Amino acid sequence: MPLPIGNNNAMKKSMLNNTQNADGKTSLLLLPFIGLLCVTQFVMAGNNKRVAIQETLMKIEIVVNGETATATLYNTPTGRDFASLLPLSLTLQDYADIERISDLPRRLSTAQAPEGMTPQAGDITFYAPWGNLAIFVQGRPYARSLIPVGKVDSGLPALQRHGPLRVQIRAVD
Repeated sequence: MPLPIGNNNAMKKSMLNNTQNADGKTSLLLLPFIGLLCVTQFVMAGNNKRVAIQETLMKIEIVVNGETATATLYNTPTGRDFASLLPLSLTLQDYADIERISDLPRRLSTAQAPEGMTPQAGDITFYAPWGNLAIFVQGRPYARSLIPVGKVDSGLPALQRHGPLRVQIRAVD
C-alpha cells in the first residue's frame, strides 16, 4: 500500500482506517508495520540532531611523539569551552583499551549537551561525571553523560598506541 504524502495526521488516520477489519477491530497483522513506521520516524529525528551538532568550530592538531593527528572541534558549548583551553599539554592514559583519557584543567560546559552518545573510533569527548577528556580509539556502545567535543580527521594510529602518551593539543592557524 503506498503511503500518503503530506500531513502526518492524515497519514495516521488513513493507516488506522485501513487497518480495521469489518468488525472495526485493528488487524494484528498490521501492528508491526505501524510500530516500524514510528521507530523509523524516531531514528530519522535522532539523525537530524546528530547532523546539527557536527557543525564545525575549528581545526586542531594533536601532537604525539612528533606525529600529528588532525581533528575538528564541534561548534557546541562544550566544543567552544574546550577550544578556550588551547594550547594544552596532557598525558593520555589507556582506559579499557578503547579510549585514551586525561584530566583537564577544569570541567567543561555541558550546556545544550545530549544525554549521552555512542562513540566511534576517533571521537573526542568529555565525560561529565569524571570531568575528563576521552579520545576513542575504538567504538563502544552508548554511554550516558558522554558529550561529543570533536572528531579526529587523520592520524588516529598515533593515538592508538598504548600510553601513557604525552600530547600537545593546539589550534591550527
